[in-house]
Amino acid sequence: MKKTIIKITLFCTLVFSMFSCKKSIDDAYKNPNAPVRVPVEELLPQMISAMAANYAGHGTMNDIRYIGAYVQNWQFYNPLSNYDQMGYTNTSGDVGQSTWRMHYYDIGQNNVRMMEWAAEEKKWDYVGVGKAIFAWSWLTLTDYHGDVILDEAFRTDLITFKYNTQDEVYAHVKNLCFEALDFLGRTGDGVSQANLAKGDAYFYNGDVQKWKKFVYGVLARYYNHQSNKTTYKADSVIYYANLAMASNADNAAVKFEANLLSATNNFFGPFRGNLAGTGATAPTAIRQGRYIANLENGTNSEFSGVPDPRAWYMLRGNTNGTIVGVEPNKGQTVITANDRPENFWGTSQAAAANNTGSNANCRFIFRDNAQFPIMTAAEMKFLVAEAAFRKGDKPTAYQAYKDGISLHFDMLSTVYSFGIPAGKEITALNKAAYLANPAIVPVLSADLTMTKIMLQKYIAMFGHGILETWVDMRRYHYVDTYAGLPVYRDFVVPTGGDLFPDNAGKLVYRVRPRFNSEYVWNINELIRIGATLNDYHTKEMWFSLP
Repeated sequence: MKKTIIKITLFCTLVFSMFSCKKSIDDAYKNPNAPVRVPVEELLPQMISAMAANYAGHGTMNDIRYIGAYVQNWQFYNPLSNYDQMGYTNTSGDVGQSTWRMHYYDIGQNNVRMMEWAAEEKKWDYVGVGKAIFAWSWLTLTDYHGDVILDEAFRTDLITFKYNTQDEVYAHVKNLCFEALDFLGRTGDGVSQANLAKGDAYFYNGDVQKWKKFVYGVLARYYNHQSNKTTYKADSVIYYANLAMASNADNAAVKFEANLLSATNNFFGPFRGNLAGTGATAPTAIRQGRYIANLENGTNSEFSGVPDPRAWYMLRGNTNGTIVGVEPNKGQTVITANDRPENFWGTSQAAAANNTGSNANCRFIFRDNAQFPIMTAAEMKFLVAEAAFRKGDKPTAYQAYKDGISLHFDMLSTVYSFGIPAGKEITALNKAAYLANPAIVPVLSADLTMTKIMLQKYIAMFGHGILETWVDMRRYHYVDTYAGLPVYRDFVVPTGGDLFPDNAGKLVYRVRPRFNSEYVWNINELIRIGATLNDYHTKEMWFSLP
């Protein structure tokens, strides 16, 4: 073959001096490492998939299996989990490091190319969507890891990469948001709702106005995360949250076709089996946590005596017909057999740690075809409530608080109504009764507390908004008070032998960079930022500091 190529080249040089044969040879023998141009419409679907969890299992859903234990949405059914102990796993298994891969690999160069080629083709809507996705993924990434690679990201001429500080990444996120809005606002040329829908079929179906709301939601989060700073701007949180999702029809959610191909099914559903696991240290065998269970069953001190009608949509019962959760690092065996919660696929745990399940018994985000929310209208209302409360505007906070609860009720009853036990359905009557209960919604706006706002937001973010809940808990340092009241009332952090030894008595604030790329290839930078220290994961985030 080598001789043939040489002969062809020589022939072309001597006989056809007016033409170039190099192009023909390159076409015949393509470099497998060279970029291959594909339609931008074919690049977008897998990036949207990666925002949840893609064909390879990378995305936020993979990581929230572990971070859910930090915030006590769920715990592991056996003790000895590092994550129940607010610890970490730093091995070649890359446990808890899919957000890194999602951003740098699965979105990464694919998005860079999509925006580059879309700009050449004047498909400005695709450029805007690409910048919107990057704004979201950069914010998600830095809130998860802290210092990350920004300035030298996506450079193919480097094998080691410099890290940037979190405040630098935040500034980049803000710029990306306004660039996204600019491109999403353009018309003409190659802009087309029908064409955008080809790549956006499983998110917003090409609706540019909803993509704008998504960007406004990112900006609202951006400003909200800085609540501990002297530069915090409550009015900016309120302004952008009000421009974001206003109804559940605006919710940003990844949809799933759920056919016989694994990648088309929800990462948490029984078809893909990612919530199964066996053995004392199985990283994926999770059960609902006691904290969320008590918020829903009426035993949390803040909502004492008020069972939540939403409980049976989000959580699982037990043989006794009640809702009970697992304590951190205790496992389910300390719970009386008939009180042990079913797994999220509806299989009883009374006898053993059963990890099987049928899609027919699944609820909420744990079904094969259940859409996975990335950002919701309910969340935006709670952002308004917190920001207005901070600036002393309690009437505005009060209305947003009620609206947030109401929107979450409606999202569950309309989108996630499958498999609810008879007699446990949300109705207009039990929703109204819940909102009329003064233990939930005080009679007077003056009696609203930050505790109620943040606990109701915690409930509304259960399961899908875990990374954002973790931002909230770190902003409040897990155990902070506000106006003398514990923000996360009844939340008990691990101490003593229940806390990971490397923590040195401190709580977790960040996840270490991805092992397989950073600790193997980029170790000098990790030494520089302190990421090789045993307690690096307890180093406070820039956003959580004053």
